Amino acid sequence: MLKEFKAFILRGNVLDLAVGVIIGGAFTAIVKSLVDNLINPLIGIFVHNGALAQLSFKLGNASFAYGKFLNDVLNFIITAFVIFILVKAINKLFSANQTEEAEEVAAINEEVETLKEIRDLLKQK
Repeated sequence: MLKEFKAFILRGNVLDLAVGVIIGGAFTAIVKSLVDNLINPLIGIFVHNGALAQLSFKLGNASFAYGKFLNDVLNFIITAFVIFILVKAINKLFSANQTEEAEEVAAINEEVETLKEIRDLLKQK
C-alpha cells in the first residue's frame, strides 16, 4: 500500500496539480490585492465608501444585509474581469511566440521536402 501511495504521489499529474494549486493561491492573493487596494478605491471615488455594504432591511427580528452580498458580487465580477484581462494578455503573448515557432517549423519542413526532392531526382539519375 505504501508503494502504491508513493507511485500515486510521484505521478506527474499529481505534482502538476499541486504546483497549480500553490501558484493559483499566490495568483489569487495578487488579484485580491489589486482589487482591494487599487480598483475598489477607484470605485469608492464615485460611490460613498462602504455605502453599498450598509444596505439592509429588517423582517421581524431578522436583518438581511443584501448590501454586503451585492458588494461581494461586485468584487467577484471585478476580480473575474481582472483575471480575464490578465489571461487574455498572457495568451496573446504566448500565441505570438507560438506563431514564430510554427513559422520556423514550416520553414524547416519546406527545406526537408526540398532535400527529399533533390534526393529522389539524384536516385532517378
